[in-house]
Amino acid sequence: MTTSHQIILLAHGSSDRRWCETFERLAAPTLHSVEHSAIAYMELAEPSLETIVSQGKETGTLNFTIVPLFLAAGRHLRKDVPAMIEELENQHGVSIKLADPIGQNPQLGDAIRDVVMQELAGTIA
Repeated sequence: MTTSHQIILLAHGSSDRRWCETFERLAAPTLHSVEHSAIAYMELAEPSLETIVSQGKETGTLNFTIVPLFLAAGRHLRKDVPAMIEELENQHGVSIKLADPIGQNPQLGDAIRDVVMQELAGTIA
């Protein structure tokens, strides 16, 4: 199956499977709603970013957008991930766009507020 574009939700990764499961639960609504989307890990877990891009290329995908599941753009998003993207673009002949980290979206602040309000509602009787 050929697709022109794929969304990759990128998490840091961990050797602790429970940590990865947290991100997989967070990604699930997007993965179920957005066609041609996947979760990938920067390091320490599979599927790796390289695995997802390689699989996409095998099915004819040439354009990818990475949406980092990071709260802010630290060293990984300023240096490490762009270097990985450059290597993957050269290796696979694809185009990869790096979106802003999810933490820069004001809607995340609203979601955090909603969680806090739910916690407060549960503790005030």
